[in-house]
Amino acid sequence: MPTVITQGAASAKGYGFGARATAANYIEDVFSTYLYTGNGGTQTITNGIDLSGKGGLVWVKARNIATANSLVDTVRGAGKPIYSNSATTQQNYSGFSVSSFNSTGFAVTDNAFGDYSVNDSSKTYVSWTFRKQPKFFDIVTYTGTGANRTIAHNLGSVPGCIIVKRTNSTSDWTVYHRSLANTEYMILNTTAGVGTAAYWNSTTPTSSVFSLGTSTVVNASGGTYVAYLFAHDAGGFGATGTDNVISCGSLTTDGSALATVNLGYEPQWLLVKSTGATASNWTIVDVMRGFSLPSANSQILRASAADAESAAAFCNLSSTGFTAAGLSASTTYIYIAIRRGPMKTPTVGTSVFSPVAYTGTGANDRQIGASTFVVDYILETKRNTIDGKYFYTRLQGNGAYLNSTNTNAEAGAGSTLYGPQYGKIQLGYQQGSNDGLNLDNSGDTFINYLFRRAPGFFDVVCYSATNSGAFRSHNLGVVPELIIDKRRDATGTNDVWYTWHISFGITKNLQLNSTSATTTSPVFITGGSELPTATTFLTESQVASTRVAYLFASCPGVSKVGSYTGTGTTKQIDCGFTGGARFVLIKRTDSTGDWYVWDSARGIVAGNDPFLRLNSTAAEVTNTDYIDTYSAGFEISSTAPAAINANGGTFIFLAIA
Repeated sequence: MPTVITQGAASAKGYGFGARATAANYIEDVFSTYLYTGNGGTQTITNGIDLSGKGGLVWVKARNIATANSLVDTVRGAGKPIYSNSATTQQNYSGFSVSSFNSTGFAVTDNAFGDYSVNDSSKTYVSWTFRKQPKFFDIVTYTGTGANRTIAHNLGSVPGCIIVKRTNSTSDWTVYHRSLANTEYMILNTTAGVGTAAYWNSTTPTSSVFSLGTSTVVNASGGTYVAYLFAHDAGGFGATGTDNVISCGSLTTDGSALATVNLGYEPQWLLVKSTGATASNWTIVDVMRGFSLPSANSQILRASAADAESAAAFCNLSSTGFTAAGLSASTTYIYIAIRRGPMKTPTVGTSVFSPVAYTGTGANDRQIGASTFVVDYILETKRNTIDGKYFYTRLQGNGAYLNSTNTNAEAGAGSTLYGPQYGKIQLGYQQGSNDGLNLDNSGDTFINYLFRRAPGFFDVVCYSATNSGAFRSHNLGVVPELIIDKRRDATGTNDVWYTWHISFGITKNLQLNSTSATTTSPVFITGGSELPTATTFLTESQVASTRVAYLFASCPGVSKVGSYTGTGTTKQIDCGFTGGARFVLIKRTDSTGDWYVWDSARGIVAGNDPFLRLNSTAAEVTNTDYIDTYSAGFEISSTAPAAINANGGTFIFLAIA
């Protein structure tokens, strides 16, 4: 059996409901993974992190070439990088570094700086930004004395990890971690295991100070140093101020190299290192580059090495933590994990949903229609010809997709550049004409629906099922009202697109790939016995398989999951919006009917409104006027057929503002 480690499960989930006397803190305000392509000059990176006002650290690493890990912080100043894979002293590269900090990010300047590049033309980069914030991260600089001493900090909690680097001389990066003894240390720039020395004066840090011994590595007389402090399960975040966003822990794999870590939240960034004597690198994964489920194609970088990004099996992501995958058997590892965002409940639909219509050019790997948010899920199809309806999610990873017009297993993994799987750009997504799906075929017209996971609105859960019913954890933060669940790994038992709506209770479901009315057997989503909650949903017994579930809820002013009874005449559906719906999905439930979709990119107007059907490969229909604009939601016209507005018929819908 795998070892299970519970790491300070997060407390009551604060997702932006209610008021606080003081401003709430959220992970999206203090941490960012941002991907960019170098331009060979100066480039401003806008990631929404206030560095000039609050202070923090920017860590940059090239992905497609071997370069140093460059760390620049606001305390030492712009243009003064230190390199986590090297003992080299602090440099002064004002023209070839993170060159400035601002209230929404930072700027990089470069001109073919080789091994130390942060903005070489056409090279791809990842940046990790850590903002100073109590109970998350702090930066301290100090001058050594050569004598035992303490150093004050403003972390506001006991540090879980401290990384110290001497800046005026060549010296290793020394690491304190709470999972080690206070007489032990590790070295960030090497692959070595745990060492023993009195670097920390054999004293555990407190919520106000950390201790240093007399070693020149951390406290040489006259030496200058920087220390990066990371909190551990300290709370301080979310609407209630009690949610954890960072954990510094350890795991030990069993003889099968298995271990499960329960963080109480889904991570977005993970730094892992073996403590054993066998050489191993400090490995970093993040969800923007491919930290997903399954882990076989996680894109890894190493804090202790200059090598380029590579694909490897490295830890499966889950809604409550992660599990070992690709690690060594019977081995202990330490880690730093950071919670996925956003934690704020959205207030406008444009912050989490965007419909994008475009015409193909046949270009290879071009960027289409940048959104204003990180894309977690894309639903894509052609408009002008027969095509499937393709579902891509960041969690599925590596270009994998499902097609709602059939019951086939997941396909495309490793063969496409399309989708948000590697987060190839931060504000949008990538297209490729060479991926076998012709997603940018010249002259064809396309529609893409871009979604961001956010509390109260939408969540994605990837999970491994067994042959018994089980509760599945989710991070929607509220009771889901619409759940779509699909098997990923095979075509066979339980392979249909099971769909549950809150109006069904525990006894009914639909199939997204079918026109059928509701059925009572099998009731897959609730297991026929218990409704979903704000933290879990129940699935019935099934064959061992990997699955993905898409969860939607009604979010005031953003989305509405609802139902109505048809009248056969004009009918207005009040969703509580102020500017009308930009996306509408409708399905009849008491009789057969397609899954109809309209959107504002193709046109929700007073005249004809093109529609597509998620269960059909048919091209869009453009010569009908079945729905119309309505400021509070959408209006069903008197010309709508029985599948949309039969008198006395029952219907479900999802609308997004």
